[in-house]
Amino acid sequence: MPRKSKNKSKNKERSLVQERDLHDPDLYFNRELSWIEFNRRVLEEAEDSNHPLLERLKFISIFTSNLDEFFMIRVAGLKEQHSASVVNLSPDGMSAQEQLDEIRERLAPLIERQFNVLHSDIMPQLANHNLIIHPYSTLPNRDRLHLREYFTRNLLPLLTPLAVDPAHPFPHVLNRWLNVLFVIASPGEHTTDQHRYAVLQLPPGLSRFIPLERRHGHHFVMMGEIIQANADLLFPGFTIEESYTFRVIRDADIEIAEDEASDLLTEMEEQVRNRRWGSPVMLETEEGLPAHLTSMLREILDLEDKDIYKVKGPLNLSDFMALTDVNLRSLKFRPFATRPLQDFNTEGTSVFTAIRRQDLMVHHPFDSFSQNVVKFLDAAAADPKVMAIKLTLYRTGGDSPIIEALKRAAENGKQVIAFVELKARFDEQNNIIWARALEQAGVHVVYGIIGLKTHCKIAMVVRRDDDRIRTYLHLSTGNYNQKTARLYTDIGYFSAREDFEEDAINLFNLLTGYSENKKWRRLAVAPINLSLRVIEMIDREVKLHSSESPGEILIKINSLVDDKIIRALYRASQAGVKIRLVVRGICCLKPGIPGISENIEVRSVLGRFLEHTRILCFRNGGDEEYYLTSADLMPRNLYRRVEIMFPVLEDKRKAELRDILEVYWEDNVKSRRLLADGTYEHVEAAEGEKPLSAQQHFLNQLRRTMQRSSRAKRLLSN
Repeated sequence: MPRKSKNKSKNKERSLVQERDLHDPDLYFNRELSWIEFNRRVLEEAEDSNHPLLERLKFISIFTSNLDEFFMIRVAGLKEQHSASVVNLSPDGMSAQEQLDEIRERLAPLIERQFNVLHSDIMPQLANHNLIIHPYSTLPNRDRLHLREYFTRNLLPLLTPLAVDPAHPFPHVLNRWLNVLFVIASPGEHTTDQHRYAVLQLPPGLSRFIPLERRHGHHFVMMGEIIQANADLLFPGFTIEESYTFRVIRDADIEIAEDEASDLLTEMEEQVRNRRWGSPVMLETEEGLPAHLTSMLREILDLEDKDIYKVKGPLNLSDFMALTDVNLRSLKFRPFATRPLQDFNTEGTSVFTAIRRQDLMVHHPFDSFSQNVVKFLDAAAADPKVMAIKLTLYRTGGDSPIIEALKRAAENGKQVIAFVELKARFDEQNNIIWARALEQAGVHVVYGIIGLKTHCKIAMVVRRDDDRIRTYLHLSTGNYNQKTARLYTDIGYFSAREDFEEDAINLFNLLTGYSENKKWRRLAVAPINLSLRVIEMIDREVKLHSSESPGEILIKINSLVDDKIIRALYRASQAGVKIRLVVRGICCLKPGIPGISENIEVRSVLGRFLEHTRILCFRNGGDEEYYLTSADLMPRNLYRRVEIMFPVLEDKRKAELRDILEVYWEDNVKSRRLLADGTYEHVEAAEGEKPLSAQQHFLNQLRRTMQRSSRAKRLLSN
């Protein structure tokens, strides 16, 4: 009898756990704090002594640029919510002010760690390789004389010191820009009340790292220190008492009343200009800035003490990315040659013939972007049978071969439609430039759908084949950007399937005209039905799950934030479905909660490349389904952007995707496991298990392929 009573008690407890409200804030991690944990993992890459030194410096720079964007967008938004007395709580139950307080608590020690690893580890080791940033105070007179001449000749004409006094208000310093605050006095002034102030903005267009001549290696002095040391030439007749560098981070989120903007391009140009003048969000200063000057800046900028970050310096470490271009190859990752598709390089076979035969897939950066994706569009631009090209552009980068291919196609008399997303955050200016260039070449440029960002990646080529007019598609998880295709992992897909064709036509009609299309054969489209489709497939796993045929979900994504999808995953876990998630960045789902998410494991993989692939796999009762998507599982992607998700239908391509997913899951070098408290632990190799880095695995695979190809070419030439 006691045993039976005990079992009843356990069953009752289990029932209560399963009935727990899945909206409970305790079941969710905070979005902003999860992002901070992501940037912590970026910092850990900078601390990883297995990386080459200049690559570690690159991660330092990325950590800072990530942080700047976080303040400009996320912190700015929270401050705006707080000032507007918005009482809506985040899904995890935190108010805007509570989030701001916790952000400060989490970030302060990370920023200190960043400077510690830079000063105590990376820079001393770089000095051993003759890459040295010299403090101005340590330079001999010969170098000081040379730099004073450099200052007079190259810097002085560009500098504009701005007085701060009753007749000259404090200048409106630009967002993220480095400034120097000078405390000056005339010979007759002896008290601090008589001190004067001036602000100087460092000149744009010049490197902060000024090389020292006549030295072996790479020796630099920071521009700011040169200016501070020679400031007597800026203020003749005055004494420089003190000088300190500082910079201000401003609200940089762009809001456009699109229905009131008669010309979206012109309105966007105006908004990009205004970004420099947004409300201050954060002040970064040197550690030694005195309290009275700190208070002065805080009051002028209307900030609070917790908005001020005093650092060891130098400020704005994102500028240190420039040092990674120094010619020290031994301190960088080993270069690699990318792989062209064999199907695109078979003699006598066009790219269109190859795509007609079977769907083709490329895994960047291991597979070449220029020899595959650019080749596809170059062929379309030159082929007399091609009648039209339609393409979405989100981030294209500088000197884009994609842009050049579209311009050539228009010049060759083809109909070319480019959908340019002007609201691609921090790439707006580039996209404005390319939009105007495309228009001048005869490309019809479409700028956007009111209220939505267009983030889907799709190119459609319409060709008059011998049997009929056929549509050839390239769909991708990443942007049409040759530079980032070498730095990010992404997957591109080529297809001439008829059922894809119909959806692609409807998608472009949605983007360029008016459409209420409800019937999508293969594509799922946000904000129409993508989130619903994902939830349907999760729920289907629950229905098909049994002890004989257990359900399984394996997803690789950049961020998981949407609470509706998280609740669907919780329900699947409760039903016994095994769920494995590789989430690079933000993850608001809590794994390992008894009765809720004990069947969910979450890992994150960082490394040499920015993980950007978005793959979803559902066991589907044994008939596995694979999907690729441009969307992360976040509200902004699912409900405020145009995104696509599409199935991979050929068995060969499915097997390739399964291999990619399993390799990332088995990573025991760069992978970290998310714990129930929101922290991450390294996934360690089991006893007797070989170390496996997913990115290195694919690089090794690539090198073996390229070596075999080189040997084959040599044999043929002999």
